[in-house]
Amino acid sequence: MMAALSQDSPIIIAAGGTGGHLFPAQALAVELRRRARRVVLVTDDRGLKWHDQFPDTEFHRTISGTVTQSGVLARSIGLAKLVLGTVQALYLLFLKRPRVVIGFGGYPSLPTMFAAILRRDPTFVHEQNGVMGRANRLIASRVDQIALTFPDPIGLKPSLREKSEITGNPVRESVVDMRDVPYPHMAPEDPFNLLIFGGSQGAKVFSDVVPKAVAALPSDVRDTFRITQQCREEEKSQVETAYRAMNVRATVRPFFDDLPRRMAEAHLVVCRSGASTVCELSVIGRPALLVPLPGAIDGDQSANAATLVKAGGAWLIQESDFTADDLTEKLVQLYRAPERLQTAAGAARAQGRPDAAKQLADTVERLANYTTATHVAKGAA
Repeated sequence: MMAALSQDSPIIIAAGGTGGHLFPAQALAVELRRRARRVVLVTDDRGLKWHDQFPDTEFHRTISGTVTQSGVLARSIGLAKLVLGTVQALYLLFLKRPRVVIGFGGYPSLPTMFAAILRRDPTFVHEQNGVMGRANRLIASRVDQIALTFPDPIGLKPSLREKSEITGNPVRESVVDMRDVPYPHMAPEDPFNLLIFGGSQGAKVFSDVVPKAVAALPSDVRDTFRITQQCREEEKSQVETAYRAMNVRATVRPFFDDLPRRMAEAHLVVCRSGASTVCELSVIGRPALLVPLPGAIDGDQSANAATLVKAGGAWLIQESDFTADDLTEKLVQLYRAPERLQTAAGAARAQGRPDAAKQLADTVERLANYTTATHVAKGAA
């Protein structure tokens, strides 16, 4: 029988420690706090570093492991960690008596979700990608509700569609704040703002290819470019030197804490196609050249990009085709056809779901109110 709840019972969020899992979790946590809900985040060591991004949120570190590694020993260690993490989570949930437990994917979310399922707590998972993540796939049939970012993600069983709803992927408030910023003017005398970023870990291929492509631009085009590029710390000097040699104004940093504003200022973005990135481009409404991470598990980044590309808001370039010569040609084409960029910006914006965090929070509220009563009734029977 599920433990009795009080109005002070928290919402527990379980998420892996990468930005792709934590950005939407953070957006939901902020919305829930706005509704005066207590929020507890369970994550791994990587996620603990994001503490300052979750105001008034209680943090707990989870023991987690994966059973997908090669080798009997590695899998055995992973399974042992998973079992220990589940025992740890059972104790935490016993103490906290949560109203709802939400999984945002990543193997560190599994111990908490397994524990919640065992306890018969109200549960749901949120899938950020166009391909169901392996952790979410493991528990999808056992949870009460599934929230989706993209319609019909690969790996979602037809039998589970009845309990699925499309909420979109929650984005940070700083992204939503940029939604009404108009697409930058593009008169011939105006600078052309090009933004390049490769996710939280950077992307070496952008550091290698983009400066060479810019160097090969016709001088009348190159002279108008204003470049903002995120790269790894060890590549920063190389990239800055390349732009300095061609007299191109460029801001190069390993991290931009005001990335949403820089996205809003961009005429064109070159980036990976992680779920958060694709959704942020859609909410702000900016055209992009999307270069999926080639080693992404199950090809999720290509699936994420497909929706925006199909809508006309972006262009897809596989990394194997991402060469300096081809990028130069594409940049010239788009620069000389500003109407294509403006049309793509509008198409991207039409795909945006700026209210995703509110919609997801509504789902939490419904599940807390309905499923809690159902579970308690079952327990009392």
